[in-house]
Amino acid sequence: MSRIAAVAPVLPAFSYTQAEITRELAPLISSQPTRRAVLERMHASSGISTRHTALPLERYRELGSFRQSNDIFIKVAAELAERALRDALAIARLEPPDVDYIMFTSVTGISAPSIDALLVSRLGLRPDVKRLPSFGLGCVAGAAGLARVNDYLVGHPREVGVLLSVELCSLTLQRDDGTMANFVATGLFGDGAAAVVLVGDERGEPGIRIVDTRSSFFPDTREVIGWNVGGSGFEIVLTAGVADVIEKHFPHEVAAFLADHGLAISDVAAWVAHPGGPRVLDAFEHALGVPRSAFEKSWASLDRVGNLSSSAVLHVLADTIAAGGRTAGDTGLLFALGPGVSAEFVLLEWM
Repeated sequence: MSRIAAVAPVLPAFSYTQAEITRELAPLISSQPTRRAVLERMHASSGISTRHTALPLERYRELGSFRQSNDIFIKVAAELAERALRDALAIARLEPPDVDYIMFTSVTGISAPSIDALLVSRLGLRPDVKRLPSFGLGCVAGAAGLARVNDYLVGHPREVGVLLSVELCSLTLQRDDGTMANFVATGLFGDGAAAVVLVGDERGEPGIRIVDTRSSFFPDTREVIGWNVGGSGFEIVLTAGVADVIEKHFPHEVAAFLADHGLAISDVAAWVAHPGGPRVLDAFEHALGVPRSAFEKSWASLDRVGNLSSSAVLHVLADTIAAGGRTAGDTGLLFALGPGVSAEFVLLEWM
């Protein structure tokens, strides 16, 4: 299996309190005082203090067509991706030509050439670097990306792989959309990026070992999370059914995955959970029978930057590593949910 050599989370320069964001966005979303009051209450109860945005807050008044928003996505995403990858390589004491494989993921914008292709010349990556851009996995892509890069490195144990995630959720803003899903989304999602450097086992470099991964797809849940893509871009699909899916499936899925390795929930020393929102984290805790403190880093990340979609769980992973306190042999479980509904689990071992 592979090892995680470095994680580099990055954020756009523009940061605002939740109250500032609500005041700016509410008039763009609804002109009805009663509906705006509902939006304001939902934003205030999100468990989020601050979020970062791709643009200065007042610029969102000017956002027009999907093309305009997506052009901004390409520019800002390339800048954040470059920052994240440079930082991660520096932490791992590697250079851009050392990278053999890149998986890029985002669900908040599209580009062809993809963002990873734009980085080849900007960073000095090798012209023969293998690239795999991904779209559509949503929030689960941080965990799924680690698993897929690990899959590649199992077959190429002397190589270096990179997972690169950029999510600019603010650019998907839907004006005059008074649905509850849009109220929740505009109060929950933030902008950010992350890069993870992984190395194959035969390189002999230190890091957190990926022991195993597991993918789970839950049938008849298509309408729970996702996008509807229309003339104005990405329209959020987000229902209260997310918590129900967690309650129904997670106890068995997690217990079975751990049991495959002779482990139980009580053996997990580090929980790296996708901070999908207060209801999602509450559902994780209840389904797994763990205390709120088990997801301390996820709650803190949600409060500080919001839900960063695929980048979110990677920010939690970076915070977990930075906090220290882990000893050799400690077990960690990283996981996230996304459209489908699907889940990805990554079993970690501190070396």
